[in-house]
This record gives sequence, structure tokens and C-alpha cells, in this order.
Amino acid sequence: TNEPTNQRTNEPTMGTKINATTIAQPFRDDVKAQILELKKVGIEAPLLVGLLANNDPAAKQYAEWTGKACRADGLRYELRQMQDPIDVEAALNEANDDPKVHGIIVYYPIFGGTQIESFSGTSQDDYLRDTVSFKCDVEGLCHTYRTNLYKNVRFLDYPQNTQKCVLPCTALSVVKILETCPGVYDTSQPMGKHMQGKIVTVINRSEIVGRPLAAMLANDGADVYSVDIDSIYLFRGGRLHKVENETVEGLVRKSNIVVTGVPTKSYRIPTEWIQPNTTVVNVASFKNVDEEALLKIEGVTYVPMVGKVTVAMLERNLMRLYFNFHHPDRRIKMIGDGGVSGTSASARQDGGDGSGANGGTIDKPWYGDWLQVYTACVATAVLAMIMAKK
Repeated sequence: TNEPTNQRTNEPTMGTKINATTIAQPFRDDVKAQILELKKVGIEAPLLVGLLANNDPAAKQYAEWTGKACRADGLRYELRQMQDPIDVEAALNEANDDPKVHGIIVYYPIFGGTQIESFSGTSQDDYLRDTVSFKCDVEGLCHTYRTNLYKNVRFLDYPQNTQKCVLPCTALSVVKILETCPGVYDTSQPMGKHMQGKIVTVINRSEIVGRPLAAMLANDGADVYSVDIDSIYLFRGGRLHKVENETVEGLVRKSNIVVTGVPTKSYRIPTEWIQPNTTVVNVASFKNVDEEALLKIEGVTYVPMVGKVTVAMLERNLMRLYFNFHHPDRRIKMIGDGGVSGTSASARQDGGDGSGANGGTIDKPWYGDWLQVYTACVATAVLAMIMAKK
């Protein structure tokens, strides 16, 4: 046999299977700590609203995971279910306009591949993604955050640069997982070059996972081949290149990292394509690879599920939105400033996520403290009374 062997036991050298729960836990612990700090000063935990209008098993499972995790970590969660998909837009607009709602997640597919006429000119699900307010978009999929990601814009409020953009939570979960895998990220290199020299193949180019993930890994310096049903593109250095003379097999064989996200039970990537010391991440709800055969390949690192980390990133994004837009201190400042100024190409990302585990800290309030506000109000009232008497 040509199988690699362990010299001490004379048994085949196995690959390593990583449990994503251990990766998710530090991020969830950080969220718990932030909520505890809010409660110490009498502020209620942020509220996440989920909108579900389909019978898709994966969407229902994700909704259940989300609610269970949020409640376990001290966040408030409310699932709003609709029988008719056509009612989702009205429910979404209602949640957007509700100041008590701090985050919104829509469990897709709503309409799926069905094309419904809309002002956006695209599928109704795409239209709904762009309807979510950027102040509540925990998935990071609305036009504002997608555009900023592809332009490598990191902040919403240039030049102050205090409000970091939200990144798509499923793609971000893969990045966080890869950061823990041996030999993938080289943090001794400058930002934007942590994955320089690495080749990645992502088998999925959906707007939810594949495309944003390819952009994020390319922002970190990797050459990323994005594979879809009928085309292959190379993401490199902020540019997209059409690939003509490559096959999926050839790309997988030369890749250091392979990410599979094919949402069908029948798809399996041939194990013989996977080379020793490759990192393989399965994003799909179905297993796109034969796990037993894969783990017999020397040096392989395999992550079979990303759901737990995705939920942790969802919570992290919710806290970022809360501190960006909904915290009482921030609301007062936004009234004074006239809101968020949008985005600028000058507010560039450093590469990848570049934000560490703390996704929701905020500087000292601009007005000092509540005593100063009270004193200013009283002084203003006294002056008004004096002027009135004159």
C-alpha cells in the first residue's frame, strides 16, 4: 500500500477533524461579556428579529440554532413567521422602522429561484437582501456592506473611522475558522498579505457565501478560484479574472485550501483530488466530501460544519450594529451629527476581517457624561427664563 503510516503504530496517518464549536466559543464569551456590561448600567440586551417564510429544513434549523444561541448568550431573539412569502417585505420594513429592533436576519430562500417582478429588476430574494437597513443587517448582505466589501472599504464614517462595516457572517465564519487552521494564515506578514502564496478553491459563488468569501480571502493575499456551475473566476488583488483553461479537478489538486458549498445531497468532491496537507472546509448543509476517505490523507485538516461559528459571527455582527447605531450614547451623537455619512473609498480595510474578537466596543461618549448633559439643560432653561422676564 502507498498509504502514509505512523512509524510507531504502523497505522495510516490520519488527517485532523476540527470541531467548530471550540472556535465559536471565545466569540460568544465576548458577546456575553458585552451584554453583562450593558446590564450593569441598566441597558437592555439587543434584540434580533428573524423572518422565516419557507419550509426549507436548513433554514428552519438555522433559525432554531440562532434563537437557542442568542438566548443562551443573553441576547433577545424573536422569530416572526409568515405563511405567504409576499408578506415578508412588509414585515421587513416594519422591523427596519422599529427603534426597538437592533438586528434583522431573513432566512433564505424566501422565493428561491422563482423570478418575481420587482423594481430592483432581479430576483425577489436579492431585492429583499437590499431592503434590509444597513443599521440592522446582521448578515452583512445588503448593498451597502456588499459594495464596501468588494471595494475593500472598512468603515462607514470616514474620516472618523469609528464605525466598522459588518461582514457577511457565513463567509466571515470561514475566515475565522481558517485563521485557526495550521499553516493557512501567516500573521508575521503585513495586513493584506497574511495568505500570500496560498491557492484557494471555493466551490460556490452565491452572494451569501461564495462570492464574499472569495473577496475576503483575496483581500488577505490569496489567489482564490471561484467555481460555479458554468464558470470559473480568479479573485486576485481586488480584481476578477475569467479562467478559461482550467478544470475543477486541476484547481483542487493544486490548492492549499478547498471550501465546498454545494447545496445538494448528491454532490461529492472526489477524494483523490485532495492533496496531502490540504485544509478542507465544508460550508454546505450536506457533506460534499467522503469524510472517512478524506481523513486518511496525510496532513489534511477538515472542518465538516461551520454553523456554530456562523451563529457566533451573527451575534458579533449584532453587537457591532448595536454599538454603531442603537446604543443610547450613539443615538444621541447621531442626532447631533445628522446620521452616518455613508462610505468613502478612503476608509480602506487592512485585509480580511482585521478586527479581532471584540466586535462592539465604543469610545467614551462625545458629550462626556449624563451629568454634563443635565447641567447644560438646566443652564439653558434658566437663561430662557431670564430672557423671558426681560
